[in-house]
Amino acid sequence: MRALRPDSFEVRRDELRELVRRSREVVLLAAITGVVTGLGVRGFEYLVEEAYHGVLHAPLWLSAISPALGLVLAAIILRVVGGGASPATSDEYLRAFHDPAYRLRPRHLGARIGASIATLGSGGALGLEGPSLYGGSALGTMIQRRLPRPFRGTDHRTLLVAGAAAGVAAIFKAPATGAIFALEVPYRDDMARRMLLPALVASATGYLTFVTLSNTTPLLSVGEFSIRSFELIDLLGALLVGATCAVGARAFAKMMRIAKGFSLRALPARLFVSAGGLVGLFFVTRELTGQSLSIGAGYEVFREWLFVKPDLAIWLLVAVLAIRCLAAALTTAGGGVGGVFIPLVVGGGIVGRGVAELISADRVALYTLLGIAAFLGAGYRVPLAAVMFVAETTGEPNFVVPALFAAVAAELVMGEQSITGFQRRPGSD
Repeated sequence: MRALRPDSFEVRRDELRELVRRSREVVLLAAITGVVTGLGVRGFEYLVEEAYHGVLHAPLWLSAISPALGLVLAAIILRVVGGGASPATSDEYLRAFHDPAYRLRPRHLGARIGASIATLGSGGALGLEGPSLYGGSALGTMIQRRLPRPFRGTDHRTLLVAGAAAGVAAIFKAPATGAIFALEVPYRDDMARRMLLPALVASATGYLTFVTLSNTTPLLSVGEFSIRSFELIDLLGALLVGATCAVGARAFAKMMRIAKGFSLRALPARLFVSAGGLVGLFFVTRELTGQSLSIGAGYEVFREWLFVKPDLAIWLLVAVLAIRCLAAALTTAGGGVGGVFIPLVVGGGIVGRGVAELISADRVALYTLLGIAAFLGAGYRVPLAAVMFVAETTGEPNFVVPALFAAVAAELVMGEQSITGFQRRPGSD
């Protein structure tokens, strides 16, 4: 027995050394993945912003039809360049996460990024985070496939998750959000905890690369509606906001499922319906608000409306909420390529503002942010990422405690529903 002890000790020592060496490799490769993703996301955002800036300053008639033209161009790119690739982005990440045999191909990556630039640059009502997450995860998995066989045999999701985290962290300038979202979104009521280290490293490097090439200005700013503190009564308000947002998120999730199904129909039919609907929504929104709030990702809804207008009628809030949700659904139904993270954020902000107008008009900023956390958390089943997103993108930490109440309430009311059908329950892999 004594002769065996040194051998056993040496084996464990060698295993520990191998673990340390492998961990260093993972950290280094995750950092590289983050840098590459940050560079890619910055280039992607620049192209989208330049194109969308032109749409905003174009003649009114051209701004109205631009989203429809973008859908036509996106369809051509997906068919010609992508060989008939689907417009899915975030769902592609989830499929690759749960299925080791499913490959994110370079040809499809190029086609989807090109189609997303056409969709979003022309004013499509979806977010940039979907292509950013998908692009980062595809780059990560491509890097991992080109590594020596011993590393490739560990876990196919290591750099997949790292790239996804870096993509979200970069596009939102929110490193913690990127890591948490990439870990939280694959499952309902659980997280991919084993990927925490590469996700954190890639998020940090992706964020630093992106802001080095752009700026560190927060994505959302509440302006004069800054939050100074919250009161105990606001915790009850948070529960009301959470429950209301969950009802809205359930309806929006069902709408998006219908839209995804419609996008599988014949190309002329889906483009005709989507184009006509988007043009109609544009002019309705101009008539109601005097602004082009139906196009684009939706940041203008906050910057030029929710966080600027001191008094907004409930009926107008409901109308703009319906318009934004329909615009996102029509863009998806027409085969547009983009994410639904920001449409959920916009919907939550409007709902939260509506609740504030009803029960506490002097707490507009707080309830708007609570709505964002609750609607986003419920829609994607990512309560932690939702709360962190609002904290990082607004620089308003005082809302966190009531936001947790709102997120929990929304999670309970949401039930089994989700914006994506590719999430799985814990232990189902």
